[in-house]
Amino acid sequence: MPSAKIPRRSTDTDMTPFVDIAFLILSFFIMATKFKPPEPVEITTPGSVLSQKLPENNAVMITIDSSNKVYFTVLSDRDPSKYDAIIQGLNASQNLSLSPSEMANFRKTFLVGVDFANLKQLLATDFRDQAKIKQPGIPVADTLNNQLVWWIKEAKAAFAGEKLNYLIKGDGLSKYPTFAAVVYALKKNEEFKYNLVTSLDDVPPGTELYKSEQIKK
Repeated sequence: MPSAKIPRRSTDTDMTPFVDIAFLILSFFIMATKFKPPEPVEITTPGSVLSQKLPENNAVMITIDSSNKVYFTVLSDRDPSKYDAIIQGLNASQNLSLSPSEMANFRKTFLVGVDFANLKQLLATDFRDQAKIKQPGIPVADTLNNQLVWWIKEAKAAFAGEKLNYLIKGDGLSKYPTFAAVVYALKKNEEFKYNLVTSLDDVPPGTELYKSEQIKK
């Protein structure tokens, strides 16, 4: 019997659909990725050998720069209404006379480092231009006018019923009295636990932590 001839076909694969899929996946990750905003204040934190992931939600970060200026930041991506509760509480308790648009701008304000008298001016500025404002820091040195006490109080009220993490990020050149004033503000609100934000250093060889890390590897 004569054998049937099978027509030869090209083995080349059209890669065009795969290229399209690759670009779609790349576009998805670019749109979905959240980039960390640039920090308005440069902080050089002390080193530490312990690593712990910082919470990105339900947290308050108190920053101390090298000149002992104190700043306040709220971390709450899941529930932006927390920002509203904090600024509305301060507006009422401190008689700040903030407008609705100024209070709404607090949601986008990454960092606050002014006293209550100048808070209105800060929030009246577009958040993209706030980095140009030289903030003198929240007053904390005087225990009778430690305004950080009020920020923590309103944050605690806004997150009532939820766990709120307190982070202190201090520059290595900052002085102890400022740190003590920050801790005082926490204690006034009956908050005695907080996390220190540090830079990660290598674990010293020969230590117990080093040995345990080697066992894990």
